[in-house]
Amino acid sequence: MAGQDVFDLARHVAASAAMARLPRAGGKRFEGVFRHGSLQVEIFAPRGRDTQRPHDRDEVYVVVRGAGSFVNGTQRFAFRAGDVLFAAAGEIHWFEDFSEDFFTWVLFYGPEGGEKGAPPPGGAGPKAP
Repeated sequence: MAGQDVFDLARHVAASAAMARLPRAGGKRFEGVFRHGSLQVEIFAPRGRDTQRPHDRDEVYVVVRGAGSFVNGTQRFAFRAGDVLFAAAGEIHWFEDFSEDFFTWVLFYGPEGGEKGAPPPGGAGPKAP
């Protein structure tokens, strides 16, 4: 990735431009596209099989295109474009049975080891109206 100052100045990163930076065949299937403070944004587009291992920071996925299954520990979630997925630092997770056009933003943030805050009162997030 280029110097951090270049990414700190960015205010817009198009998904199409980020995808164009990935190799067409072979090679890595992720690329860093933005960095600011503890936030690092990558584009990720596995092909065939997702071989990632647990990361040392918390991460959020925002699915841009495609569908499939997200495995996080013993949980399995169907996902599609527009969905948000989370993996805490150190959690075993991967994508499987994903469509050929699948790609996602990956947002790494916080300290190594992840944020250790307590879960919010009353559950895992906002309740639907």
